[in-house]
Amino acid sequence: MKKQLILEDGHVFVGEGFGADKEMSGEVVFNTGMTGYQEILSDLSYCGQIVTMTYPLIGNYGINRDDFESITPAIHGLIVKEYEAEPSHWKEEESLGTLLEAKGIPGLAGIDTRKLTRLIREHGTMKGRICSLEVDPQVVAAELRQTVMPTNQVELVSTKDAYHAPGRGNRVVLVDFGMKHGILQELIARQCDVVVVPYNTSAEEIIRLGADGVMLSNGPGNPVHVPGAIAMIQGLLGRVPIFGICLGHQLLALACGATTSKLRFGHRGSNHPVRELATGKIDITAQNHGYTVDPDSLVDTRLELTHVAVNDGTVEGVKHLNAPAFSVQYHPEASPGPQDANPLFDQFVTMMEAEKKARVLA
Repeated sequence: MKKQLILEDGHVFVGEGFGADKEMSGEVVFNTGMTGYQEILSDLSYCGQIVTMTYPLIGNYGINRDDFESITPAIHGLIVKEYEAEPSHWKEEESLGTLLEAKGIPGLAGIDTRKLTRLIREHGTMKGRICSLEVDPQVVAAELRQTVMPTNQVELVSTKDAYHAPGRGNRVVLVDFGMKHGILQELIARQCDVVVVPYNTSAEEIIRLGADGVMLSNGPGNPVHVPGAIAMIQGLLGRVPIFGICLGHQLLALACGATTSKLRFGHRGSNHPVRELATGKIDITAQNHGYTVDPDSLVDTRLELTHVAVNDGTVEGVKHLNAPAFSVQYHPEASPGPQDANPLFDQFVTMMEAEKKARVLA
């Protein structure tokens, strides 16, 4: 079935529809990963977005039970150059199209994804709609230009109730802003006793849970639209070790007085080089974010810049000078992507152990 992608600037891309036969709008972004489409489409940080894969062949290894980053994907569409409807892989249980159909997500194949990506790079992310050929592109483009994107994405994807993943090690309260399951898996692998809580949990509730450390997860949208989380972090600083990832990194920076801004087209992929300033070491990282911490705004805070992006010099990591807290813009759990930055979870565990020891000695 032929379908079209219409952008707010009037560009139209006609291709073959797959997945769910429905019309959906969203912010059109691109991901440069060569693999990992299952993790990407189930990453809740993509809530409300239509994701374009730059790698030309998608769907060839199908979908399996192990690689989901959430139970219910929140993306509004998937765009590919070539879709493979008959995958072949020893772990494959169903096709990508079958999953998208079951989850109510439209797909579009056979368009010039290279041209679409270049448009986004040149003009920035744009609103778009996957729809039938029967609609008038000019009318849809005008509607998209007038559409105000939602600002409550974190509320939509965060867990509604706290739950426990028991372990025998440090108790970590994991604040779910749209958490990837890979983060939880890394904490469990280190024997952490994890309590996952909703995004609007207060600092006092977290302390009452007996937290040895607090993990601030990834999530979708603009960090300034989660003001309650900023207040929560301010209430935790200096009382318990904190580790922030992606949106959690941005929220920690805001809580410490820094500012954030939107990137023209964001960082989304599994091949982004990041430099650690203290050592000069380069890690290849997985990333998915449209906002960044403003480097100049760190000057009047107690945050120290620790990591920068090699490609464009944007802020990739900070640490607090007086409190046990640090954060990174990239994803040390990868899922998908390289494992270069995985030792940051060990750093977090070491920080929790040191703080517990210091309390005993005090």
